[in-house]
Amino acid sequence: MSDTGDAGRGADRDGRGDPIRGAVRGHAPVPLSVLDLVTVGSGSTAHHSLRTSVEIARLAESRGYHRHWVAEHHSMPGVASSSPAVILAHLAAHTSRIRLGSGGVMLPNHAPLAVAEQFGTLEALAPGRIDLGLGRAPGTDGRTAAALRGPGRLDEAAEEFPRRLVELTRFLDDDFPDGHPYARVHAVPGPVQGRAGRPPLWLLGSSGFSARLAAELGLPFAYAHHFSAAGTLPALELYRQAFRPSAVLDAPYAVIGVSALAADTDGQARAQVLTGALSMLRLRSGRPGLIPTPEEAAAYDFSPPEREFVDGWLANVVHGTPDEVRAGLDGLVKRTGADELMLTSNAHSGAARLHSYELVADAYGMPVEAPRAD
Repeated sequence: MSDTGDAGRGADRDGRGDPIRGAVRGHAPVPLSVLDLVTVGSGSTAHHSLRTSVEIARLAESRGYHRHWVAEHHSMPGVASSSPAVILAHLAAHTSRIRLGSGGVMLPNHAPLAVAEQFGTLEALAPGRIDLGLGRAPGTDGRTAAALRGPGRLDEAAEEFPRRLVELTRFLDDDFPDGHPYARVHAVPGPVQGRAGRPPLWLLGSSGFSARLAAELGLPFAYAHHFSAAGTLPALELYRQAFRPSAVLDAPYAVIGVSALAADTDGQARAQVLTGALSMLRLRSGRPGLIPTPEEAAAYDFSPPEREFVDGWLANVVHGTPDEVRAGLDGLVKRTGADELMLTSNAHSGAARLHSYELVADAYGMPVEAPRAD
């Protein structure tokens, strides 16, 4: 791996001196970031959702959010983030300093060389601002994963994740040993063209597997608390206990994804998060679709098992007025010891998601920063 030995020593106040650790803005307990699913609400389009993603990225940059990640999902009508690298290139063209990355690229779906080329290109477009977060889940259902990977490769691809990770790292660093079949294969853009930076690797997960692997490799770790809250504390404990210092990090660095939405009133926030909960219920029931409207969610006749699912889901969504969301996020940091929070807002309205990020920044007194021409 590339030598980024200063990564574990904390960031300067600007947050650009460290490729991993963020800087705290205002009086937030830890650095705050954005996880973007590019959700598509009923009555809207992917075009409008992608425009909203640009608006969120620009707002996040101006208010001091540390990074903006895009998650890979497939065959989900309500989520338009099937091609993170394409979206990140677009976001890079509309921002100048916020870190951009994948949260994550599902490595079993792709050839490691292809990922190295895509993120080498992103690094060339936005030097020093790109993160490469990797997961081993398909980001979709089994049938779609089979269509992505090809017949007979579904189980094999997940089991081979560690090998694929090593292969990807060697492509990024252009350091296959002599005699290796890929010794003369180069990821371009990349080191074969001369000295250049490369994106830091992150491992993502919702179980102990990626937590342990990240710890063994000395990599930063991002846990999907927003859809697997029950496993958050065990995974973070495993990561911290098993962590081995590396050239990348001298101490563990853990981010957790958090579903959070702030609104001007508690009722407005509840109406929006209920749309996301109904959307998730339909997805888990094999009926994926666009994110329903607040009116549709309010009128939906939940069966007792459905109500139990929705109530359980909403229990892990931090929502309400800005003060209530701030208190919820502060409490989550205290309970988990997370080094950074990555906020995702799964709601029908793009305007509501944008407003939420602004309200959270206001609640923490995060300063408004003027755009910078790089």
